[in-house]
Amino acid sequence: MTSARNRQSEPTRIAPLGSLEQPVVTPHDSYRALRFRNFRLLLIGVFVASFGQQMISVALGWELYNRTGSALVLGGIGLAQVIPVIALSLPAGHVVDRYSRKTIVIAAQVVLALGSLGLAALSAERGPLYLIYGCLVVLGSAQSFNGPAGSALVAQVIPPEVYENAITWRSSTWQLSAVLGPAASGFLIGLWHGATGIYVLNGLAGLTFATLLLSLRVRGQTARPAEQKTLRSLAEGLDFLRRSPVILAAITLDLFAVLLGGATTLLPVYARDILHVGPIGLGWLQAASSIGAVFMALTLAHRPAFTRAGPTLLAAVAAFGAVTVVFGLSHSFALSFMMLFLLGAFDNISVVIRSTLVLLRTPDEMRGRVGAVNSLFIGASNQLGGFESGALAQLFGPVVSVVAGGIGTLLVVALVAWLWPEMRHLRTLNEPVRS
Repeated sequence: MTSARNRQSEPTRIAPLGSLEQPVVTPHDSYRALRFRNFRLLLIGVFVASFGQQMISVALGWELYNRTGSALVLGGIGLAQVIPVIALSLPAGHVVDRYSRKTIVIAAQVVLALGSLGLAALSAERGPLYLIYGCLVVLGSAQSFNGPAGSALVAQVIPPEVYENAITWRSSTWQLSAVLGPAASGFLIGLWHGATGIYVLNGLAGLTFATLLLSLRVRGQTARPAEQKTLRSLAEGLDFLRRSPVILAAITLDLFAVLLGGATTLLPVYARDILHVGPIGLGWLQAASSIGAVFMALTLAHRPAFTRAGPTLLAAVAAFGAVTVVFGLSHSFALSFMMLFLLGAFDNISVVIRSTLVLLRTPDEMRGRVGAVNSLFIGASNQLGGFESGALAQLFGPVVSVVAGGIGTLLVVALVAWLWPEMRHLRTLNEPVRS
């Protein structure tokens, strides 16, 4: 993010992208987004930071479940992070649309690094659970700002015609880190006989991303009038979604699929008590969905743009629910791994379509607030879904929890297709839909 004059009363027009760079882009070039130097730099940072975050997701689950033996404590990991997401996402969107998005991401990464180093100290000293949850609240607070700012930042380093390709590669990069991160974490936990070093590595990853962002050159963002009221500003993001049924339907699908399909939260339980594969097996289970997502992302990058995006999204989320049911019933490591692979592949289709819709159909001056609402819905459902899965598993067992979530996802797909017929008719992502 440049230090844009975000407080001025007259809108700042977006500078031509040519002021940054003008690579030759062919219409069917699968690598067209990667030809932009600033986008490549952003991808490297996303990979490094996501690698660290994926490592601590395994470390937290393994360490806390070994210490307590409680599935409910695993669910509490999500709950501790969702509280600041709910409280801060909408104000964060207001901040992201008014101030430099690049600076916000840098500050968020520094806070994420400090929170992770706090987890390292508590892990080394076997600190109390409430302090661990306190550090998770800090991480969730930083992520409330990092999510919408990072999403909006993509649009400031590439032109609109490259958004779909850029989102595909960004998703692929994030998922690649999610393949390597959990596997590395499981290996290092076994090698070091503990998770303390994982938290240190994540802190260093956040600081590395912040350093990379310092050299990122971005377009100036469109500033909103300085006199606009904060409460009115917050409401505008919600009102925009209300008037954009296709985006709202896509977010709703993702929200409930993640809320109900919380199989990944219970992977430590499956790894230790059902599949009996230990921490290294847990690392591979955590990586399986990301391997599937990378495979799908590379497939999408090498195919033409979507021509039946709406039906494709509905089918992908329905398949997500179906494979969740099969995973929940599986007692075979190979079958479970394959179902998680497919889970990630179908989820990536949803991520690419939803993220591209939000980026293409949202005005630049509202991207922070709309991105914040998107982060609130998706982030809250992710963390609340983890808590819901942990609570159900504690009451009825992990199999019932996962299977019920998969069935619920299938029902949500049918409901969304009925309530928003625009989604059934959506063809290309950058054209108006018909009802």
